Amino acid sequence: MSENTTEVLVGGVVLAAAVAFGIYAAQAAGLSTGGDSYPLQASFRSLEGISVGSDVRLAGVKVGTVSGVSLNPETFRADTTVALANTIEIPDDSAIVISSEGLLGGNFVEIVPGGSPFAYEPGDVITDTQGAVSLISLLLKFVSGGDGASE
Repeated sequence: MSENTTEVLVGGVVLAAAVAFGIYAAQAAGLSTGGDSYPLQASFRSLEGISVGSDVRLAGVKVGTVSGVSLNPETFRADTTVALANTIEIPDDSAIVISSEGLLGGNFVEIVPGGSPFAYEPGDVITDTQGAVSLISLLLKFVSGGDGASE
């Protein structure tokens, strides 16, 4: 009988560890029940490396996620919705750019704060945007001499 008790106790500990790991993983991934964020809109020339769920960072700290991406058929730009934490107020002259984590790292959305005393309201559109810069095209420009002013 003690063998069954030991197996049940070990099984319970393993199950508790699995549940704890699941909760930790959900928190680390930034999953939440919603309601604690507000949306902002932006339109980018290029969203290379960005998809729904990508991080939105301010000063290197995650403050939200990309919650929607669609192609605007009239402007051929990527219309993007970001969900930011309610505790973060972004000045209304801020810029939003696609940044890279490094040479081999992934891309994320970065907010570059402005100095305005007024903040964006939920649903506002950030007009100052900068799309992703292609590393390949930069390398090709460097290799080919950039603007052609060689000699």
